[in-house]
Amino acid sequence: MPSHDFSTTPADLPRPIDDGACAHLQNCSVSSIELATTDGSWVNLALLDGLSILFCYPMTGRPGVPLPPDWDTIPGARGCTPQACSYRDRHSELKQHVAYVFGLSTQTSPYQIEAAQRLHLPYPLLSDSDLRLAKSLALPTFQVDGVGELIKRLTIIIKDGRIVHCIYPVFPSDSDVPSVLEWLRLHA
Repeated sequence: MPSHDFSTTPADLPRPIDDGACAHLQNCSVSSIELATTDGSWVNLALLDGLSILFCYPMTGRPGVPLPPDWDTIPGARGCTPQACSYRDRHSELKQHVAYVFGLSTQTSPYQIEAAQRLHLPYPLLSDSDLRLAKSLALPTFQVDGVGELIKRLTIIIKDGRIVHCIYPVFPSDSDVPSVLEWLRLHA
């Protein structure tokens, strides 16, 4: 029976492979699309000045609600809460290098608001529930029966509306913050 402790990830999760689905993102301009945030505002990533981190994740689980069937067998699917918490726990360190930190999923803002409040996230989550940003950037996605189309886990660094770095795939889910910080120390 799968574990529903969302704060940790099982040790035997399948590792996602780099299928090249993000190779096109380097130096790509971010589309001008407004996204709803968990703080009630709207954000257009294309219009932000400076450096921004956008970590994309499939979906956050909710206590008391079962994960989709076979969720733990999908490479890279499990671990959204540990990833979000790793950005929370190192937020002040990240903010020394970047202007903005965002999480992005295809979940609706009301769903994300619950997660942001429960996890005490100091940064907003962005809703791409209609997949406009994901499709405009050709982000890798996958289908889950009963849930729909979800974005695969990846992290992009944006500077003045242009993608300057991408980490894909991210595994384990909470491993990208050290990689992001190292990149920022070398390039920011």
